[in-house]
Parts: sequence; structure tokens; C-alpha cells
Amino acid sequence: MGQVSTLPESEGRREACGVFGIYAPGRSVAPVVVDGLHALQHRGQESAGMAVSDGQAMVVMKDMGLVSQVFNDYKIAGLVGHLAIGHTRYSTTGSSSWHNAQPMYRNAGGSEFAVAHNGNLTNVEELAGAIGMLPGTATSDSDLMAELVGRELAMSDGQEDQGALVGALMRVLPQLQGAFSLVLADRDCLVGVRDPNGFRPLCLGRLDDGWVLASETPALDIAGAHFVREVEPGELLVIGDAGCESHRPWPPAKVQPKLCIFEFVYLARPDSRLYGQELHAARVRMGEQLAEQSPTSADMVVGVPDSGIPAAEGYSRKSGVPFGHGLVKNRYIGRTFIDPEPGKRALGVRRKLNPLREAIAGRRLVVVDDSIVRGTTTRAIVAMLREAGAKEVHLRISSPPYRWPCYFGVDTGTRSELIAADLEVGEICDYVGADSLAYLSLDALKKATGVAGAGFCDACLTGEYPVPVPLRQLRSTPEQPAREEPSGTTGDRPVPAPAAQ
Repeated sequence: MGQVSTLPESEGRREACGVFGIYAPGRSVAPVVVDGLHALQHRGQESAGMAVSDGQAMVVMKDMGLVSQVFNDYKIAGLVGHLAIGHTRYSTTGSSSWHNAQPMYRNAGGSEFAVAHNGNLTNVEELAGAIGMLPGTATSDSDLMAELVGRELAMSDGQEDQGALVGALMRVLPQLQGAFSLVLADRDCLVGVRDPNGFRPLCLGRLDDGWVLASETPALDIAGAHFVREVEPGELLVIGDAGCESHRPWPPAKVQPKLCIFEFVYLARPDSRLYGQELHAARVRMGEQLAEQSPTSADMVVGVPDSGIPAAEGYSRKSGVPFGHGLVKNRYIGRTFIDPEPGKRALGVRRKLNPLREAIAGRRLVVVDDSIVRGTTTRAIVAMLREAGAKEVHLRISSPPYRWPCYFGVDTGTRSELIAADLEVGEICDYVGADSLAYLSLDALKKATGVAGAGFCDACLTGEYPVPVPLRQLRSTPEQPAREEPSGTTGDRPVPAPAAQ
């Protein structure tokens, strides 16, 4: 069993990803995994990987880049097996490396397994210290989880029955704090896990000949699976020869659903379903609520592609101001908050968005977007619209001010990097150069989801964290307006990946 590597604290701890798993006896499932990862590409564009088992041995392939860059027909043909997990990763710290690509693999006393993780642990240092890491250092939380499970397996003398991995997980999972939606596989079974707060989504689908686990429901659709249900917070699902079995590693008192509310606002695809709600319809309702709360005189409502468009449609419908397209998105540029180099973020806006000048010139615009995090992206959009001849630019944001950092799977830096942490709405409006600015209230946002009482984490908006977080970072307070908006690129040239880690 390998030792846990000690990495700088910023590495491997700020990611939100897509996970996929499939168990289908008699089929070669690697092509299905690739299709599923394509459906989850929006959740991670830095690296991609897959672990496949044929019941005798496991093969892991992962590399830097998009799914289409990592996997081709030649590579897929060499990944033979009926059981597999896959992963797409995103990180905003600049720590792009093959080592941090997933799935993470271990061979513990002859028991092979791999794990793919969406989320972020908040007690990494405590866990690392418990297994002998030096104080003040941290590791990739995903790699650390693999190490903890591997050590438990090794202590079981390498028993290879299907219960060994599950037994190790039942002992390890209660030690973990934070956000973790996991898919794991050994040679024989597929496992899905969702933390007791259910911060990140995970759903279960049924094939005629097997089962699928995925971060979002569109990945089930592309795999040909029909949606069964969401994996419940605090649940461990084991899929194998005996079918699909549910286990509960945590006592009921610890299970408190707190799905990230930004999955509804921005993170998940509009065709995904969460808490039984289709997100496109929820985003339209956010725009309708926004129009009720913050009307203004204008000639046209414009949405910032992509997640701002449904809210703009809702704003237009409720306000009566015509909806129109004022910005065109380059579909070959990644999500604008995934770029690990801050200096490239503002330039990334102009690479990604271009104004429709004839539609904009001389008009008073209501511009609807999903959020303002650091401010640079919004400022660049306003400047672009004014250069294109917009007479007025009134910003309407379909979420409340983003004031606190996320520790549960989305990297937004410290409070000092968040423009709303210490600035009033009017000051933000001046900074981004808009004629007016209004945010949706938290109550209205929850109402728009259609499931206001279902349980949400809104810590990034309120500072009320459901579980303990690193206090030293919370003490960081802003001294000046933030200057960078999160954005995204893959950047790194893919390098050859070995067949197994």
C-alpha cells in the first residue's frame, strides 16, 4: 500500500466534479462511461478518468484534459469489463496534475479498488494527522479517502469477498466531515455514497441488465438508464450480483439534508432533476420572482448564457419587457469560473461572449445573470454591452449576494476575494459599472426551487455553515474590492497516461 503524499494545502481541496458508475454483467461498459462523462463535462474540465473491472482485475486510465481528449476509440477498446466508474475533475487553484486526476486507485493486500469523489472534506488535517502525516500539511482529500479505505482493507488480511470493501467503508465514512458524493468499485461490486448532509447530488438509474450511478440525471439518460431515485443523504448503496442493497453508515440523528442551493442556481445542468424538480423550470421561476422584487423600465431583457437565460425568460414573462438575445456564447470555451490562472479570467469573458450589436445599440437593457462572485466577469460584460451601444444596463441577479467561501466542493477563495463580503449593493453596482443592480432574496430563491423546505446549504449566502469549517480562513476579511471572477480553462497539454495508477 502506498503512502499518502503530502501536498501544499491548496492542492486537491477545492474541486467540484462529476462522478459516474455502471454495473452491467455481460456488457463492455467503457463506452457507456465515456458517454456519461460527456454528460457531466460541465462539472469538470481539467481532467477525466475511468476504472474498469472484468471481475478478475482492474484497469485505471486517467489524463489531463476534456473527456474527448482523454478517451478515443483506441483507448476505449482496451478498457474491457462490465463494471466501471468515471470522473471529471475541476479545480481552480492551478494545481493541474496527473496525480490529482481521478479515479484514485489502491491495491490493499491484494484487494483492488478505485474511488471517484465529488465534494470537499473539511477535516483533512485531522484525518491526515491520524495516519501520521506532518502537522500543517494536507493532501488531496480524495487520495486521503482512498488511503484510509485501503488501510482498513489491509487490516482485514486482504479478504476478497464482496463485503470487504463495504466493511472498510462502514468504518471509515463516519470519520469524514464535509461534502462527499462517491462512486467506488472493486473487482466485483459498484458502491455509491452520499454524505449525511447530501451537499452534492448523486442519483440511481436502472438498465435492463444493470445499474447506473451519476452526479446528475442527464448522465442516466445518455446511458439509456431510467431514473429510479436520488441516493439519499447518509446512504451507502452496494450494487452487485445480489442486486442493489442500501446501508446506513450514520445514525439517523446525523442525517440532515443540505443540498447546495447553487446546484439549482448554476452548477447543475438545466435538464437535471433535483429534489424532484427540473432545474430549467426552477430557474425560470427565479427570474419571475426577481421581476416581482426588482422591476425597472427597459426595452429588452437579456440573459447571460447559459444559466442566466432561463431566469431572463422568467423576468421577461413576469415584467412584460420583451426577451431578446444580446450575447452570443462561444460553445468551445469552458465555463468561465474554472480557470486556474486569475490573470486569464477577464480575457476569458471576451473569448466566451460576444455582443449582438444591432440588438443592443440604443436600448435600455435588463441583464440577468445567476451570480456575482468576484466581480471581474460582470464588470467585463457591462463594459462590453456599453461598447456595443447599450443606452442603459440594469443588472438583475437570480441569487442573493455571494458573501462567504464554500468549503463543500466549489472553490471561491477566501472572504477577501468575494466582492459582496464587504461592499453594499450600491458599491458593487458602481464597481461593475451598471446603472442599477438588484439581487434575488434568499426566501424568494428557495421558493423558486419548488421545494423550499427540502433542506439546502446556503452558507455562501448567509455564513451559516451546516458543519464545522476551517476557522482561520473565515477570519480573513476583505480590505478592498475583489478583482477576479472565477473562470475556466483546461490549459494543460495532455500527456500519456499509464494503463493503471
